[in-house]
Amino acid sequence: MISRDKFFGTLKQSLVAYAFNICGVFAGTVVAFHLGLFSMAPWVIGVYPGIVSARGVIGGLLSGRLSTGLHVGTVRPRFLNNTKGFYLLLKAIVVLTLETSVGMSLVAVLFGVFLWGASVTDLFAVLGVIMATMTLALVVVSPLTMLVSFLSFKHGLDPDIILYPVESTVSDVLITLCYVSILSLFFLPNAFGHYVIIILCLILIISALYFLCKNLKEKEFVKTLKESFLTLVFVAFIVNVTGSVLGKISEVIGGRREIYTVYPALIDTIGDVGAVIGSTATTKLALGTLKPSLSAVGNHLNEIIGAWVASIIMFIIYSSLSLLIQGILLLDLFIRFTTLLLITNVLAASFIIAISWGVSIITFHRGLDPDNFVIPIESSMADSMTTVSLLVALALIG
Repeated sequence: MISRDKFFGTLKQSLVAYAFNICGVFAGTVVAFHLGLFSMAPWVIGVYPGIVSARGVIGGLLSGRLSTGLHVGTVRPRFLNNTKGFYLLLKAIVVLTLETSVGMSLVAVLFGVFLWGASVTDLFAVLGVIMATMTLALVVVSPLTMLVSFLSFKHGLDPDIILYPVESTVSDVLITLCYVSILSLFFLPNAFGHYVIIILCLILIISALYFLCKNLKEKEFVKTLKESFLTLVFVAFIVNVTGSVLGKISEVIGGRREIYTVYPALIDTIGDVGAVIGSTATTKLALGTLKPSLSAVGNHLNEIIGAWVASIIMFIIYSSLSLLIQGILLLDLFIRFTTLLLITNVLAASFIIAISWGVSIITFHRGLDPDNFVIPIESSMADSMTTVSLLVALALIG
């Protein structure tokens, strides 16, 4: 049943959270104005959405665990003197970053050999670039995620609605800047850039192996790694599908920078829709206020519709901003481009809502921790589905 107050409450907070996705337009602008760098090797454009998605998966896991932990009291809203579970979660995130980097690189090369024109020898290049980028992002983004979760909780906001949308957007901007920086180092004519990349890779490897060896007897630590591992294997394949589709889109659109400009914001926002719906559902399940049944979706309609309507509003804003940045904001172009984006929204959002709801209920019903699955799965699926939906929309209206 729809409650006016709950619907508008979700809508308002979702809009506040999604507003940060405007920063995603900045990430897209960085890509749009570095298309030359992205064409330096066949794997560069294909790996980009994978890196964004992988960082989103890890950030989503951290966000989901933090938001639920703050609600149920297993995490305190502070950096120092926090709970043992909080610190074990951070150590697990480091290990998962290494696992994700290696897994994604192997699958990326597998896809690349058949679809992008890459060679097996590109494995070391892809592995080094991905690991170095993920290491930089880990150092920069994770503390920011914790800060947003603590501040939102302390100020009476719902971290289930605020946290992941804010984290994912800022993460996309930072991960894009990190990726461009690492690529610039990698393609330097001298060996300096390669040395920097090797050092960053070694920092991640040594840290992850140390935390793994020191905490193998901690049940919560091991449970997080086990439950997340299968998700990350699944995600590794999905994000490379995204990269392959993005490569196809690049062939179709050529140099249309307005599409590259909005791309990160689009995948961010669809992922945020799923995150709001999934995260609020997992908290209700943990508190016992939501029945763990797929048919209980009627009790979650306020969050579903509120999150979706907010995303439609943001897609219209992205359209105008992108055209404005590219200096082509004309009425006929705005109508056509907005129609393209809204078709993408309807296709992608309807799919991701079903995924978020289904994963939340099914994992909880089977005795698993939904926070280890919901946001990681839906965020990677959101990236892929948004990319596929964009390609379909392009085929429909050009």
